[in-house]
Amino acid sequence: MSVTPRVVVVGLGPGGPDLVTGGTLAEIEAHPIRFLRTERHPSARLVLDATSFDDVYDDAATLDEVYTTIVERLVAAAGDHGTVLYGVPGSPVVAERTVEALVADPRVRTDVVPALSFLDLAWVRLGVDPFAAGARVVDGHRFAVEAAGERGPLLVGQCDSVDVLSEVKLVLDAGPTPAVGPDTTVVVLQRLGLADESIRTVAWHDLDRVVEPDHLTSLWIPELAAPVSREMARLVQLVADLRVGCPWDRQQTHESLRRHLLEEAYEVLEAIDHLDVEAGTGFEHLEEELGDLMFQVLFHSRLAEEEGHFTLADVAATIHDKLWSRHPHVFGDVVVGGPDDVVRNWEQLKKAEKQRESVFDGIPDALPALLHATKVQKKAATLAESGLDLASVVAPPGLAEATATAAADPGEEAVGAALFALVDLARSAGIDPENALRVASSRYRDEVRGAEQATGG
Repeated sequence: MSVTPRVVVVGLGPGGPDLVTGGTLAEIEAHPIRFLRTERHPSARLVLDATSFDDVYDDAATLDEVYTTIVERLVAAAGDHGTVLYGVPGSPVVAERTVEALVADPRVRTDVVPALSFLDLAWVRLGVDPFAAGARVVDGHRFAVEAAGERGPLLVGQCDSVDVLSEVKLVLDAGPTPAVGPDTTVVVLQRLGLADESIRTVAWHDLDRVVEPDHLTSLWIPELAAPVSREMARLVQLVADLRVGCPWDRQQTHESLRRHLLEEAYEVLEAIDHLDVEAGTGFEHLEEELGDLMFQVLFHSRLAEEEGHFTLADVAATIHDKLWSRHPHVFGDVVVGGPDDVVRNWEQLKKAEKQRESVFDGIPDALPALLHATKVQKKAATLAESGLDLASVVAPPGLAEATATAAADPGEEAVGAALFALVDLARSAGIDPENALRVASSRYRDEVRGAEQATGG
C-alpha cells in the first residue's frame, strides 16, 4: 500500500526568533529535508540547510507562476523523500497562496502547524480589537476585488511596493466621490516585531510618496467615507425596495420586462451613435442610458433571486468565469496571432463548453434580420477558417448576381438573397450592416425632412 507524500508547513512568525512557536521549532528539528518560501525573513536562519525559493521570485514573470512553481517543486520533493518541511513567513494560513494550493492538491498530504502572524502584532500595535471594530483584512495585491463594497476599517497586507500603494489609492480615489476624504490619515506598519519596527501616521495624499514599502509593510485605513462599489450596492438595494414598495414594480415579471429591456438596449445604441469622442460630447447621455440598461439587469436578477434561482452575485461570477475560460491567451498558455485567432478559439470553446453540435446553435431566431444574417455568416467564416470547404456545400450568389436577379424579379427569395449578399459585403469590409442601414436611413430622413420644412409641407 503506497503512502501519500507529505508536506509539513510551519510559520516562522511575524518577526524575530522570539516570536517562533515551540511547535514550529519541534517540526524543524524533526524533518531534515527543508524548504523556505524565502530567506528574506528575520527567522529564516532557524531553518538550517534549507532550500529557498527566492530564485523563483526572481525569475518568474507573474506571482501566479511563482506559486505554481513552488507547489510543483514541493510536491516533487515530497514524492522523492516521503516528507518535507516548508517554512513560510508569519502564519501558514494568513495570505499564503502556496499553502492554499498545497492543501487543495490531492498529490500530497499537507499538515499545517499553527503560528503567529503579522495580524497578532498589528492589532496590539494599533490598539484595535478587530471583532469590536468590525475590521476586514485584505490583500494589497488584490485590493480592487477584495475591498469591493467594504466600508472599513481595513487592514491591507502585502503592501510590498510603491505600485501596490498607488493602486490602493487609485481604487479609493476613483469616481466623483472618493471613498477616502482629502484630510484622511492612515497608519503604515512596517517590520513589526523587529528592532527597526516602524509605526507612523501618514497623510492619505502622501501615502505613495513618503513611504518606502518592503515585504513587511501593512496599511491601516480606519474609515472609508463611502465603500468601494458603493453606488452599485445602493442601486441593488433600491431595486429590492422598489419590489416591496412600488405597485408597478411588484407586478413585473421576466416576460413583462422584455419590451423594456429591448427598448433600453436600443436607446444605448442611439446614445453611442451620438457620441463625439473628439469633442467629448454625448457621454452624459450614454452614461444615463447605460444606467437604464443596468437597471434591467438588476431587475431580472432580483426577480430570479426572489424565485430562488440565482442572484446578481451569481450573474457576476458566471460571466467572470466564462470570460476567464474563453480567454486562455490571456489567463493561460495559448498563443494567438491576432483578433481572428481569438474569434476562432472563442467559437470552439463555446461549442465545447455548451456541448453544442454546431457553432450555429445559440443564435436567437428573434434577432433583427440583418444582425441574424451577420452572425450566421461570422459563424460560417470561423468554420471556413478551420478548414471546412463551404463552397462544396453551398455557394450563395455574389452581390452583382443577387442584385440583378432581385431587380428583374423582386420576389421574397430573390430580395432576401440580395440582402444576404449585401450583409456579406459589409461583414467582409468590417462594417456593421445594421448600423450602416441605420445611418443611411437617418440621413435620408434628415434630407427629406429638410425638403419638407423648406417647402412648408
